[in-house]
Amino acid sequence: MTEASIPPITEDDIANYLANTPDFFERHASLLAAVQLTSPHGQRAVSLQERQAEMLREKIKGLEMKAADMIRHGHENTAIADRLQRWTLQLLNTREAAELPEVVADGVAAHFGVPQAVVKVWGVAPGFAALPCAQGASADAPAFATSLSKPYCGANRGLEAATWLADPAAAASLALIPLRAGDGPQAFGLLVLASPDVHRFAADMGTDFLERIGELTAAALTRLRP
Repeated sequence: MTEASIPPITEDDIANYLANTPDFFERHASLLAAVQLTSPHGQRAVSLQERQAEMLREKIKGLEMKAADMIRHGHENTAIADRLQRWTLQLLNTREAAELPEVVADGVAAHFGVPQAVVKVWGVAPGFAALPCAQGASADAPAFATSLSKPYCGANRGLEAATWLADPAAAASLALIPLRAGDGPQAFGLLVLASPDVHRFAADMGTDFLERIGELTAAALTRLRP
């Protein structure tokens, strides 16, 4: 093989050699002190050891930020769980079934910072037919609620459910949570949450927590059914 046909040494060749020859710098210790790198914090030259120390500090800082985020999320989740428990206890401690729709709506608004909340149900027992929550929904409302496989979140586009609120004009975004008895497909009501903030209930937000709220609400309001 002629000298001209020998492929040039690439940076990858050098990197592979150093990675596979850990004793190289033991045999050439003086080279470590001579290597100069550019610091990411300005254009000054730093030694290899100093650059490694900077990289380690940056890595530690990143880990500290991740740990702080985990702690913050943990505190937030604990606070949400506490509020959910207090609201659930309110439902369990409500003796009069007729009071439950108001307890649900007022509790959601108070504990979870929702500006407006209202409940509508249909197919209730005769003794509850005169309740505000059992009136005002159109004949199309049951079919619409049943069609929701999960809570609807998004802008208020003139949906009927917004008209059930105390102040429909202040409902820029909505969360419509279907209420079902057990695992049945038919919905017997809707829990409507509203906010003047158009981003509060965004179409791309997660709905797991809203589904839990809906399950608890539905379980409580089954007392209104025949």
